[in-house]
Amino acid sequence: MRNFEYQNGTRVIFGKGTQTRVGAEMRKLGGPVLLHHGSSSIKRSGLYDEVKASLEAEGLELLELGGVKPNPRLSLVRQGIELCRKHKIGSVLAVGGGSVIDSAKAIAAGAVYAGDVWDFYTGKAQPAASLPVGVVLTLSAAGSETSISSVITDEEGWHKLACNAPAIRPVFAIMNPELSMSLPPYQVACGATDIMAHVLERYFTSEAEVDLTDRLCEATLKTVIAAVTRALADPRDYAPRAELMWAGSLAHNGLLDTGRLADWGTHRIEHELSAIYDVAHGAGLAALFPSWMRFVYKANLGRFVQFATRVWDVDSSGQPEAVALEGIKRMRDFLVSIGMPVDLGGLGIPGDRLEEMATKAMRFGPLGNLVKLGREEVLAILHLAAQKDW
Repeated sequence: MRNFEYQNGTRVIFGKGTQTRVGAEMRKLGGPVLLHHGSSSIKRSGLYDEVKASLEAEGLELLELGGVKPNPRLSLVRQGIELCRKHKIGSVLAVGGGSVIDSAKAIAAGAVYAGDVWDFYTGKAQPAASLPVGVVLTLSAAGSETSISSVITDEEGWHKLACNAPAIRPVFAIMNPELSMSLPPYQVACGATDIMAHVLERYFTSEAEVDLTDRLCEATLKTVIAAVTRALADPRDYAPRAELMWAGSLAHNGLLDTGRLADWGTHRIEHELSAIYDVAHGAGLAALFPSWMRFVYKANLGRFVQFATRVWDVDSSGQPEAVALEGIKRMRDFLVSIGMPVDLGGLGIPGDRLEEMATKAMRFGPLGNLVKLGREEVLAILHLAAQKDW
């Protein structure tokens, strides 16, 4: 097990009706408040009015910036930064899912930075400070509500890059699973896939004797597998919604990183898919992860056998390679069962820009840690993902 430091400063306020506490929590952070959100869905559901009333009851001055899209855009982030500076915003409130939260983090960090916020995503600078960010979560997926991560897309050239810094971690996250009940089934499945992918990036490590975090990863995966199946069968069932929402945070708050070196190769490849084709992140991961597994499994056969037996209950008495491949197959079959695409054709992505994506993925050097991937390896994985059947 590697040396590590672990700290999570986000206060989680979890459960039914907790969104009514948002005004009191934001008052602690100070105003004026930039209320940041995405589509009209929070207005249709009544959440927008509820949040606004709670903020106004605390006497907080509000400025509003909506319009966040999936794969949040740098242009809107820059607009938010200008508003924060012009109106001397004291804190930012994100109401929505991971895209809204990522955008809010970028705005909050950029507002107190003298340079261009994109510097944080290209590696030219690291956020040392940020306006405080609060969250009302509506989607179980990215885990951004308790993470140090933000991913933004620059429309000029369609580059999708990540920033990771403790300074941008939200101060609090209000997490009411009821708020996710109105989501379409496809979004629920995409969210669950995103959660699983965050766990898998950490699970597939070459670090030996990290059984506690292995078991935590496996428990999270098995919980998500069961919960999303129940949530899709009965959208009004609170229990699986609660499991998914909590799993989303645990998958990406740093706990499952402890003592190990995570991979992240598949995420970096997927960023090229969703940057160019604007697909849902979870769907992109579904189309890539089984192909990545199939491409690299021999590099650490024992770990893939463990994944197959512990997560998918594959009989361990067979030949190790057969056991590992059966685990990958069951993962792929599960994604199909919840309506996810498992190849690029299922995403509507043609094969004419695979080389471009492989080249872009190399901008910061080789990908991954379980297996180091160069351009040719990334291209091979993309070609594998372009096949309907292996």
